Amino acid sequence: MFAVQFIFNPGTYDEEFYRLDDSIEEYVAALPGFLGVEKWVKPDTRVTNSIYYFETKEALTKLARFGDHRDAKGKVSRWYEGYQVVITEVIASYGDGNISSIAAEVKGKSAFYAG
Repeated sequence: MFAVQFIFNPGTYDEEFYRLDDSIEEYVAALPGFLGVEKWVKPDTRVTNSIYYFETKEALTKLARFGDHRDAKGKVSRWYEGYQVVITEVIASYGDGNISSIAAEVKGKSAFYAG
């Protein structure tokens, strides 16, 4: 499983932003290998973290190559007051089972967890 975090500080959105955003969300929702998205907002700021989960690297590469996604990436400074993308491979996930999460579907223990 791969997690792509799009961390951003929102700016001012226009009609083109909403058109591209809707198109990208529609594309990714129908993409084979897309597992879902979780969104978090840092409480003391407006910084948002949208975490997109993919079954395979190939699935996330298809999103990266999608025309409207490429177009939006070229205009990111128009709509955001800063951003960062972090791509990680999820190798393990653990917890007590009381919090639902997409990553919770990954079985196994991390080599860093001795519990």
